[in-house]
Amino acid sequence: MAIVGAVVLLVAMLALGGFFLYRSLPGNSGSSVSANASGAANEEETPKGAFYVRVIGESSRVFVRIPGGDVLHDQEVRQGSSLTYAEIPEGGIEVTIGDPAAVELFVNGIERDIADRGADYSFTVDG
Repeated sequence: MAIVGAVVLLVAMLALGGFFLYRSLPGNSGSSVSANASGAANEEETPKGAFYVRVIGESSRVFVRIPGGDVLHDQEVRQGSSLTYAEIPEGGIEVTIGDPAAVELFVNGIERDIADRGADYSFTVDG
């Protein structure tokens, strides 16, 4: 009986370890990136928030940080996903878009066309 209990405990620990390892890998946390279920609904929705990026191409790396400080986001964002910040921190944010042609970008509800910019295009958004 004790051996069966030990085996069950070992299997449970392995399953939990695998789950947390998977969640710790980049791109699997989903904490600040939201995937929309419907592409049609996605295109009709009005961007909300002070900063909004929607990936319309295959994917793009999106890097967001407080100037000289904390990194808020540094992940590959895939097609159909978006990143939103309802408010910009007091000091603003620094943003780098890996593939500007693959994203739609809105700052304070106004679209910024960056499709013609080079790879790893960087800019700041004032808070």
